[in-house]
Amino acid sequence: MEVRVQNIRKEFGRYPALEDVSLDIGSGELIALLGPSGSGKTTLLRLIAGLESPTDGVIFFGNEDASKKSVQERNIGFVFQHYALFRHMTVLENVSFGLKVRPASRRPSAAEIRRRALGLLELVQLSGLEKRYPAQLSGGQRQRVALARAMAVEPNVLLLDEPFGALDAQVRKELRKWLRDIHDRTGHTTVFVTHDQEEALELADRVVVMSKGAIEQVGTPDEIYDHPISPFVYGFIGQSNCLNVALSNGEIWFEDRPIGLRAANEPDGPATLYFRPHDVELIDGCGGCLAGLVTASRRVAGTRHLELDLGRTQPPVEIELPPERASSTDHTRIAFRPTKWKLYRAECDLAVAPMPAEPAQVELAQTGT
Repeated sequence: MEVRVQNIRKEFGRYPALEDVSLDIGSGELIALLGPSGSGKTTLLRLIAGLESPTDGVIFFGNEDASKKSVQERNIGFVFQHYALFRHMTVLENVSFGLKVRPASRRPSAAEIRRRALGLLELVQLSGLEKRYPAQLSGGQRQRVALARAMAVEPNVLLLDEPFGALDAQVRKELRKWLRDIHDRTGHTTVFVTHDQEEALELADRVVVMSKGAIEQVGTPDEIYDHPISPFVYGFIGQSNCLNVALSNGEIWFEDRPIGLRAANEPDGPATLYFRPHDVELIDGCGGCLAGLVTASRRVAGTRHLELDLGRTQPPVEIELPPERASSTDHTRIAFRPTKWKLYRAECDLAVAPMPAEPAQVELAQTGT
């Protein structure tokens, strides 16, 4: 089922949660809504579900205006972060619930409901657990039951709100691969909300990056990571460094010296240079490069992360090197140059990283999530 969101605006009192948001979701796509707290991603998901009504704008399911339809009329499958299973029902009863409460004219026979529920439990790798209660399951198993229950009604659209947020890191990683496999086998149009960049980039066909109630960029994981179109996206997706620089005659200058990078088609003037910690090369005998003192060093899996003080008013930067090439001694001077980078015409926003929690509290309080 194709979903089209056209010029959606949503206000809660005087609080604008979404401003003129448009998004086309293809039939069978797996879409991630990614952004910091308060960006509007959960509000957008609730609008697609029918749990909220837009202040302005239209939502289409296929060619049909679904904006005024209820959740039931839209035939939505919804998976919440905290499972929302019925504690007094067995696993089989939970999965069967959505089919059993349908009107008699649309309700399958008891035998068909059981057959479909057992088939879904096999699909989510929970065969043999149909007589257990939620309290007898692990967190990962409960979330699989929740997904099976959502799929039992053969939804037009499957919506997941931070589906792995309550699980530990190892279980989350295992369930990502499992969810992608389930999606590829069932073909449901699926939209999931997450603030976990790794989760979005690993799972989604396309990622929708949101900030302050608007969409910043939509693209494949490769497009979002390798070709961010704004400082916000560059700063939010993955790790990044930002330096205030100047352009003069096609050369990039940092403070009072060129750093060996050229931007021939860029006009002169101030700019910001963004680069990722792993996209650097070390320079011997720096005649035109960046250089700083190591102020901190830490081992992260197979790499070592070094924090460098470049001096004056610039923020520290972080570079990532193989352990054998990185010195762990503080105050060692290191010269380097970015190998991949991007220029923007704005000063570094040191708050480009995830926003503080207050906006999220406003949104959650207003939407009831």
